[in-house]
Amino acid sequence: MASSSSSSYASDSQNCTHWKYHVFLSFRGDDTRKTFTSHLFEGLKHRGIFTFQDDKRLEKGDSIPEELLKAIEESQVALVIFSKNYATSRWCLNELVKIMECKEVKKQIVMPVFYDVDPSDVRHQTGSFAEAFSKHKSRYKDDVDGMQMVQGWRTALSAAADLSGTNVPGRIESECIRELVDAVSSKLCKTSSSSSEYTVGIDTHLKEVKSLLEMESGDVRILGIWGMGGVGKTTLARAVFDTLSPRFQYASFLENVKETNINEIQNKLLSELLREDKKHVDNKTEGKRLMAKRLRFMKVLIVLDDINHCDHLEYLAGDLCWFGSGSRIIATTRNREILGMNNVVHQVTTLLEPDAIQLFNHYAFKGLFSPDEHMKKLALEAVSHAKGLPLALKLWGIWLNNKDKTLWREAVDMIRRESSEDVVNNLKISFEGLQDKEKTIFLDIACFFRGMRKDKTIEILKSYDLDAHIRLHGIIEKSLVSISEYETLQMHDLIQDMGRYVVKEQKGSRSRVWNVEDFEDVMMDSMGQGKWK
Repeated sequence: MASSSSSSYASDSQNCTHWKYHVFLSFRGDDTRKTFTSHLFEGLKHRGIFTFQDDKRLEKGDSIPEELLKAIEESQVALVIFSKNYATSRWCLNELVKIMECKEVKKQIVMPVFYDVDPSDVRHQTGSFAEAFSKHKSRYKDDVDGMQMVQGWRTALSAAADLSGTNVPGRIESECIRELVDAVSSKLCKTSSSSSEYTVGIDTHLKEVKSLLEMESGDVRILGIWGMGGVGKTTLARAVFDTLSPRFQYASFLENVKETNINEIQNKLLSELLREDKKHVDNKTEGKRLMAKRLRFMKVLIVLDDINHCDHLEYLAGDLCWFGSGSRIIATTRNREILGMNNVVHQVTTLLEPDAIQLFNHYAFKGLFSPDEHMKKLALEAVSHAKGLPLALKLWGIWLNNKDKTLWREAVDMIRRESSEDVVNNLKISFEGLQDKEKTIFLDIACFFRGMRKDKTIEILKSYDLDAHIRLHGIIEKSLVSISEYETLQMHDLIQDMGRYVVKEQKGSRSRVWNVEDFEDVMMDSMGQGKWK
């Protein structure tokens, strides 16, 4: 799974990119600016919904400034707050006409709110709307163009009132605002750093993760997303977050958790969920207590991206009772062990060949030229070496895209010989997370034991490490080695390349030799004598 326009998730995301604002608020300033509209604006802002509100509008005359028309065009949703004096403002009515045009032409979502009026008064221009239109008709009775404008206002009002909307009279305003914010959030395109990426093979994973989360259940759940480095765990987690966050009042996506101090992460999480931009706690123990106290009645969606230590779950999601009913916590990791035995885990695997080819070709042949058959053949060689790892497919595709086509043969040969520094460094993160004795066993497998039966390998390893079977289990849990259905040790080609690269780069001595070509060099190196296998 990787970060395709062929997937429904990516298509939906890419269709959202032309909106500048999430919401445009249309309202009669004298009626609601200091009351309902201001509270609604704050509710939208706190949910992270980017809202255009013209605070300096004078609503005088017929003409609407160009920047306001542009703001309407660039908003995905228009919230129209109908109040008793809405129709007295020619400004508001012209604004509404523009909004209804954008609904038809730009597929803008229009959501009417009937603040202190009946929808039928808006639809048929009765009640206070009849009084307003009587004055408009009198004003333009001798003006043909003016009367056409008045008729356009009537048409826009009738069309808007026919849409599904929210009736406020007789209800608690805070409840109405909360429902409105939820409704708007559920309709928004969720754009993010990942949603603009080219993704392949994500829909199947997304469907399975949503199934595992059982969103209709009211209990609190933790889900782990597990896989090797560069396989697309973060891309999947972001897709899940973008898809499901509208169903939660409070949501937070915490990136690169392993790179940040736990107390700092706690403060960031509390600030985002409580919507209070301040330092909440001074240490991680205090953070646990405050999270349990402040979040226990809140339905939250939290993504902890790239955790690598059991402390991350203990201090960020240590107990399900910290969170309100229906909450969901998602953690991505390369290390299966730290997710614990009681949590549900979804494994992200490498791409199947058709998806791998699609992803690689997108980057390798992007925009610059039409590939000939020779280049397509070279592309297949690179794809074959990547063995479905999205990170390698993307990085190598971009790298080749910047090469003159006459250099592709040499470039692909270089990939096959040396992989890529960026790919190797990414995979080395998992290696560096091993204990010293686990590193020794991993390097032995990378150099000698790949494809050997598990029991035979353990028998050999026990000659120098009696706990080899336990250490092998730890390596498997960190997504560096897997066991086939035939009980043989398996390892991704690029992980093996990384392991052998580590051996070649060892300072002072070369500890392992696995091919004849290197044997003579090591024998000639006095520093390596007696220290290699």
